[in-house]
Amino acid sequence: MTTVIWRTFLDALLDAAWVIDPKTLRIVAANQIAVDLVGLPIAELIGKPIVELTVTPEDMYFWEDVAAGLADNIYSESLLRHVDGAAVAVERRVSRVSLSADEPMYLMNARDLREQQQARRDLEDRAAELAATLESSADGILVTDLAGNVRHFNRRFALLWQVPDELLDAPTGQTLQAHMLGQVQDADDYTARLQQFADEQLREGCDLVHLHSGRILERTSLAQCSRGRTMGRVFAFRDVTQRAMVESRLQLAAKVFESSMDAIFITDAAFSILQVNPRCERLTGSSRSQLLGSSSRQLFHDPAQPDYFDQVELGLAFTGKWTGEVWRMAGEQPCAVEVNWVALRDDAGELTHTVCLFQDLTEKLEAQKRIETLAYTDVLTGLPNRLLLTQRVDLAIRMVQRSGGSCAVLFINLDRFKNINDSLGHALGDRVLVEVSQRMQLCLREVDTLCRLAADEFVAFLQDATAMGAEIVTRRILQTVAQPFEVDGTSFSLGCSIGIAMCPEDGRTVDELIQCANTAMHRVKERGRGNFRFYQPQMNVDWLSRIKLDHAMRQGMEQQRFALHYQPQVSLASGHLLGAEALLRWVDPELGNVSPATFIPLAEESGFIIKIGNWVLQEAVRQATLWQNKGMPIVVSINVSALQFQQSDFVERVANCLKGAQLAPSLLELELTESILIRDANESLARLHALAALGLSLAIDDFGTGYSSLAYLKKLPISKLKIDRAFVMGLPSDESDRAIVSATIGMARALKFAVVAEGVETQEQRDYLHELQCGSYQGFLCSKGLPAAEFEQLVLRLPTALVSS
Repeated sequence: MTTVIWRTFLDALLDAAWVIDPKTLRIVAANQIAVDLVGLPIAELIGKPIVELTVTPEDMYFWEDVAAGLADNIYSESLLRHVDGAAVAVERRVSRVSLSADEPMYLMNARDLREQQQARRDLEDRAAELAATLESSADGILVTDLAGNVRHFNRRFALLWQVPDELLDAPTGQTLQAHMLGQVQDADDYTARLQQFADEQLREGCDLVHLHSGRILERTSLAQCSRGRTMGRVFAFRDVTQRAMVESRLQLAAKVFESSMDAIFITDAAFSILQVNPRCERLTGSSRSQLLGSSSRQLFHDPAQPDYFDQVELGLAFTGKWTGEVWRMAGEQPCAVEVNWVALRDDAGELTHTVCLFQDLTEKLEAQKRIETLAYTDVLTGLPNRLLLTQRVDLAIRMVQRSGGSCAVLFINLDRFKNINDSLGHALGDRVLVEVSQRMQLCLREVDTLCRLAADEFVAFLQDATAMGAEIVTRRILQTVAQPFEVDGTSFSLGCSIGIAMCPEDGRTVDELIQCANTAMHRVKERGRGNFRFYQPQMNVDWLSRIKLDHAMRQGMEQQRFALHYQPQVSLASGHLLGAEALLRWVDPELGNVSPATFIPLAEESGFIIKIGNWVLQEAVRQATLWQNKGMPIVVSINVSALQFQQSDFVERVANCLKGAQLAPSLLELELTESILIRDANESLARLHALAALGLSLAIDDFGTGYSSLAYLKKLPISKLKIDRAFVMGLPSDESDRAIVSATIGMARALKFAVVAEGVETQEQRDYLHELQCGSYQGFLCSKGLPAAEFEQLVLRLPTALVSS
């Protein structure tokens, strides 16, 4: 009866169940599920020791513990022995139960785990396959839920996004997304796109992400759905950097091809045209449809080389390229083109395509012609320039050397052309130059060459010309240039100076002949302009001497070889020292003592007189300051050149020099020539008043040698006239000198000017000047110019100096 009750109870259970006697551990009852689980009929199961169904030794100990009553309710996973010997995995629970207090039993439930374990294994296999698939993918994979929490990613993803190690173990959505946001170049666009995925729940989306590392990632987003609902998103990231670069290069190449200023076409190996660019259509005058499929052999031709295409094929075959200049056959007008043809080959070296680039040479040839014109002619007058002149003269000189004869070079310089430019303006001056060149051109033969060297300098080359022939042409040029000009209603005259050099006597090269003719022209300028001279060797000697002297003079200033000597100015009445004139002295190691009369004119001509004058001013003021500080104030006079006086900062320089040395202005006297005063009279007068306002004194040097207006003279703020030594030398015997000196002294007294006579060398001269009531004198009679130290000794021997404060 008990067994039937247990059987009824066990059959109601969903799992396999056994009732076990706690004393014997034998099976008392079992349900059908238990029978099916172990594969034994119910009859064999009843009374069977439960331990015989066990598989592992651990189960033997388990049942011993149960029998010992060590546990009432035991749960575990275990294995049961099937009748065929297989082990069946089960989930087992052993519980103490009883129908009555005196009849306890053990109830063992066992749930078959084989299907569950198989499902788990299948799931693990599928998970492993999925993981392997993800890891083997060339794309980086990131799986997130709708909230952005990370569910999975592969190593490729971590590599592409440079995910640090600390995020690989347990990344959260927030930390990983923050890292990814820091990697992208445009964080705002990246965030907006993610928000779009979330808001619109796009099933699929694709875009590009640019990282700071330089990578370009193609991002594909797929919605992850379950039962019709979006559960999350799968992001696939593919590195398309190389592809993007290739596409960019292809796009660039396409743009270059389409927009190239060169005409380009591509052919197959048989030279049939496959592709053309717009420039090719324009340059050939044919449409794309007309060109495609046609033979490129017919596009060009070379009249000088009918088989030119054979040369193209040979060049492509042996060197892979061919370059040449041919004629374009297509189009309305023939056109010279420059062709560059290149062969393209496959890996096996077989010709697959050719690329031809060609360009119109019309503009290039015209530009080259213009360049050649500019290179050989003067832009303003159209005359040959020095380069073309050189080529023609070189050829003529070689003919002279071979067959004898002679030729001439004329160096022509317009006289005072600067005045024309200054008064009429450069534009009208250019028109004058053009007319001058046209006039001179009419004086020459067709075989002769007229060249413009510079602004107002021309060179005429007379081929097969004797000295007499050169003189005839020269006089003709002088006459025609001297004819009156009229420009915009203004009439004026112009002259020129011409130097002549003969070949081979004066030179055997263009440069030598031009240099000799130029030297002769300068000699004409020195002698009054408007004439001509033939070159003479002595001219070059003089010219070289002047160049050497100029160089030595400049070096002498740098090497401090200039010095000032001081010549006393003495009162004729009392013998008192009234002042001293600073005289410039120069001693050169090679040239010795160089006279100021020799180097001063050269310095004035070259403009170096400004630097010399500034040095004299500084040195004279320095010495006068030393004497002032020694308690022997002496008025020091210095000569001022016209060029120095005309400098805009001259007054300021004098003022700064006095102020810097702290010299009393009354101790400095400036001596100026009459030519300075009559040049730009108004400006000179203003400058003289500015100098007088400084407190220094002004004197006119070499009075009587210039052309001063007495009406103008009385306006000048001067205090002294110096009679030139040329009028003193003849005193007292020369009647003219007596008259001039007497008149000068009388005029000076009337104008209340002090008078100093220069160059007094004899007692007779001194006495006569004293009789005329001349104020003071200087000259060898008293002393020559002395260095500062010797001058001080002379001052001690003279009566006390009368120097105004």
